[in-house]
Amino acid sequence: MSGLIMAAQLLLGLSILVILHELGHFLAARAFGIKVEKFYLFFDAWGVKLFSFKRGDCEYGIGWLPLGGYVKIAGMIDESMDTEQMAQPAQPWEFRSKPAWQRLIVMLGGVIVNIAVGILIFWIITFTYGETFIPNSSVQGINPGIIGKEIGLKKGDKVVAVNGKKVIQFDELISPKVLLGNTTLTIMRGGKALDIKVPDNILNKVSDLGIEEFISRMPLISSSIDSVYSNAEKAGLKKGDRILAVNNNPVKYSADVKDELKKFKGKPAVFMVSRGTERLSYSVPVDTAGTIGIGFNVNELKQETVNFGFFESFPVGVNQAWKVFSDNGKGIWKVLTGKIKANKAFSGPVEIARKVYGGVWIWERFWFSTGFISIALAFMNLLPIPALDGGHVVFLIIEMIKGKPMGDKFMERAQIVGFVLLLSLMVFVLGNDIFKAVMH
Repeated sequence: MSGLIMAAQLLLGLSILVILHELGHFLAARAFGIKVEKFYLFFDAWGVKLFSFKRGDCEYGIGWLPLGGYVKIAGMIDESMDTEQMAQPAQPWEFRSKPAWQRLIVMLGGVIVNIAVGILIFWIITFTYGETFIPNSSVQGINPGIIGKEIGLKKGDKVVAVNGKKVIQFDELISPKVLLGNTTLTIMRGGKALDIKVPDNILNKVSDLGIEEFISRMPLISSSIDSVYSNAEKAGLKKGDRILAVNNNPVKYSADVKDELKKFKGKPAVFMVSRGTERLSYSVPVDTAGTIGIGFNVNELKQETVNFGFFESFPVGVNQAWKVFSDNGKGIWKVLTGKIKANKAFSGPVEIARKVYGGVWIWERFWFSTGFISIALAFMNLLPIPALDGGHVVFLIIEMIKGKPMGDKFMERAQIVGFVLLLSLMVFVLGNDIFKAVMH
């Protein structure tokens, strides 16, 4: 069922964004009197379509190939590769007949809409739900995994600043500003401040092992028991007990207890606990999964919610959209400079469904994820690759500088090169997604 929910969220989210992106091109073209011949969600490759109707001089429909969507703008060399139309004399209602600045706006229409939609979603989410977070000042410390320990972090460290800026929210520690690397974490350890460098290529390892192996999403909490069942209940442990040691190994945090239990899978372990003024000892069988049937007091983690007024929420939404946009830019730069491997940085539809939307339908998460993807799509479409909006924009800027358009033959060949690049990228990310899903 979770797989179906993931797929449904991905399909709905991307369908909304593709329609709105293409609507941006459509409305801009119509505003300048340019004829739009087709408006399609998904591609009707080889003329195969699931649904279509015609209104005025434009055909609207849904294609069978779910790789995005398109609007066919008359007099433009695009994915339709309609060379017959381009061989005819230019008509006043065609794209090629319009001034370069108008054509530039038409090509930027989809990106502008995606950015506006992302800002709108983040704005409304902020107004509706506010910002809920764990204050970094209230946590006892971090629980680093393999990756975190490799760079020098230790259990119980308290990260107080990132690049010299005070950490307010605990989840800042696993945000892109840290994971994109070349970051300095200032930590407090034993009353002393230390600086630890996060390397440029940290995302390669995080992609392989998961974020929990860098810094756990769960801050450290004490070893106080909040609930008992199964073996723990039978052995005599009670809610409110605080575990002091496991097989004479002192423990302070719940994470310490879990680490000790891994050593005794399928065997009994002796627990020293404090109960009021008493110190008690219990032998508890540990199951093969390394658990005994206890829950810890997560209520120790204090959450804060900051609510914003309608207009106060707007700059928060703009800032969130900018962070997503700039993080995409930094990520691409890391790939181009060889700091991050492409197979670690790029995700396709399978990974987006698994890691962005998830297997549970939560409307707040759905809309936040859709807003995130809307900004990411805007960035990707601005890349200067022929067949993408960014490629057309580059050619139009060159035309405006030169004072004359690029030749039709050049544009046709550039479009073919762009298609090959995009198809290769699609095959790469899809194959990469399937590999990650199988391996994890």
